[in-house]
Amino acid sequence: MLRYFFNVLGEKNHADRVGEELADKHAAWKEATVMAGQILQDMDGRFRPGQMWQLEVTDEFANPLFNIQVHAEKRK
Repeated sequence: MLRYFFNVLGEKNHADRVGEELADKHAAWKEATVMAGQILQDMDGRFRPGQMWQLEVTDEFANPLFNIQVHAEKRK
């Protein structure tokens, strides 16, 4: 098993210092998409136009693998 880290970057950064052991990068991608959905849901309507956050996935050697960006903008 390999260890993957899920760092949240935005207004409040959160560096994942523990990580999670997963089978491979495909499992890490699946976990990232679930986690991104949970983060957005946990914002409970507080995410506003003009805001942005991202979920960065790295491997145990700090190599970036995936980056999910969420950006809200207001259309005229």
